[in-house]
Order: sequence, then C-alpha cells, then structure tokens
Amino acid sequence: MTIEVFKKYALNELKNSPSPMLDVNVLLEHFLDFNKTQILLNYKKEILPEQENLLLQAVQKRKTGLPIAYITGKKDFFGYEFDVSPAVLIPKPDTEILVERGIEIILEKMENHPNLILTVCDMCTGSGCIGLSVVRALIDIYKISSANLPKFTLADISPAALEIAMQNAKKLGIPSDKVRFVRSNLFEQFSNDGGWTFDVILTNPPYVPHEMVEELLRDGRNEPRLALDGDVCTQKKDGFMPGDFSQTDDGLEIIRSLLPQCYNHLCPEGVILMETGEYNALDAQKIASSHHFKTTLHKDLEGQLRVVECWKDRAFNPL
Repeated sequence: MTIEVFKKYALNELKNSPSPMLDVNVLLEHFLDFNKTQILLNYKKEILPEQENLLLQAVQKRKTGLPIAYITGKKDFFGYEFDVSPAVLIPKPDTEILVERGIEIILEKMENHPNLILTVCDMCTGSGCIGLSVVRALIDIYKISSANLPKFTLADISPAALEIAMQNAKKLGIPSDKVRFVRSNLFEQFSNDGGWTFDVILTNPPYVPHEMVEELLRDGRNEPRLALDGDVCTQKKDGFMPGDFSQTDDGLEIIRSLLPQCYNHLCPEGVILMETGEYNALDAQKIASSHHFKTTLHKDLEGQLRVVECWKDRAFNPL
C-alpha cells in the first residue's frame, strides 16, 4: 500500500471524525517518522508492511473515538512534547493561559524577593504538563539558572499519572533536585510544616459535572474519569465515602475541598491559579471568595472564563 492509497482509505474510514485530514496526517507523520514534506515526496512509494499494519490498527482505534494523542502517546503543549496515556488527561491549549499567568507571577515574585527560592506546587498534575512547562520556560525563555529556579512539587492521587509525570520530567531534562513527586489525595499527604507550604499553587483539578462526564465518556475519548469528574467526594462525610458521587452535579465538589486546603498550604501573599469550566468559573470564584481569597478571573483563547486567580488575604486570620 502506498501513502496515497492509505490516505484515501483512512480519510474514508474516518469521515465521521471531526478532523479526518488532520488525524490522517498526524498518524502518517508518527508511524512513518516523516515530516509533511517527506510524506509528499514519498506519496507514491510503498509503506513497509510493519508500518502499514500499525497505521491500519491506528485508524480503527481512531474510528472508535479514541483520541489521536492516546494512539501516538504524544501531545504538544506550550511548545514541548509530552508523553500521554489513558491514565492522564490530554493537555489542552486552553490550559496554556494558566501556564502563562503562572510564569508571570513567579517572575514577579522572584524580582520582588531576589534572595528567596520560591516553592511551587502543581496539584492534580496528571501528565505534569503545567508544572514542567513552567520549569522549562523559566530555563529556556527567561534563562533562570538552576540555582535560582523555584522548587516544584507535582502531586496526584493516581500512581499511573505520577509515572507519566516523572517520565516527562526526565524527557524534558528537568533538574532532579528541583522537582519532587507526591502521591496524595489533594493535600492529604502533605504535612503542615514549612517544607510543605508554597508561594504558588497551580492546579487543573477535576471540574466537569458528573452527568457531563457520562456524556463525554460515551464518545470513546477514554480520558480518565478520575481526572474529569468534579463531583466525587474526597473525604468521608454525610454518609458518603471518598470516591462516591456527591450528588451535587455542578463539578465543584472537589474544588470545595481543595480551596481551604490550598489556603492552609500557602505562604503569606501566596496565590493559586486554578482552571475551571466556563460553566462553573463564576461559582468557583464565589467559593474561593468565601474562603477569604482575593480573586480574579481569566479568559481562555476562545474568550471563555477559564482560570480563577486566588490571592491569600493576609488580613484574615483563620484562627
């Protein structure tokens, strides 16, 4: 089978995909290890049998609705390539606004406190794309030396997700003395001493309403429910056990648990940047305000409310 013949076949098989041409091109580039120019130059040439088998299998997987990133095991985010699997969410372009704002805040804090090594937590890290992109950007774009880099903690409840995050840290050449990985249900495994408080907390927690998750998973996208469903109980309360559906169905149950924990693990003048859905960002902001955070909302690339910025109010004493 030539590239030309495969492409015609694949486009027909994937005609119901939202992006058939893009899907086919990504598969060809990945499995043939060709760029776009090489594909054109070899358009009439035969594909090797083993490559042909992989491509045909990939088309059938994509036909079920499985995302391309889970088929290739790769996804670009913020200019870097991340390994992904069905154990983690696929990084989305809208999340880059959180990374950009996080970098801005970190640089401001570094300028205001030149003798302080900042501490940053990426909670619900998944693939590590948020925290690791921030580290790499500080090194690559802003030329921050290893000695002056903040110390990063990447945390997730899923051991499989942490394995992917650690894999990506190694792949991206993150200095090992600047990042630690913690398996934790939110901040449950974090002690309350000074070694576990942070100047900046970055987080993309589960925030999709339960019923919406059910709809999303019916289309075969296969992303982990654990990273999507924001209506899961994180602790035992009101007759519910951790992992139970909380019956709230607004996507905010985990955020209700997360924000007060964040407050307890923030340094004075600390800040949280938290991704939410456009459908519950305003409610998430209200929850943050009720926990004595000063808040601002940021819009994503499509103009939808996406990130809640929460500054710790030093005037409030929870004791």
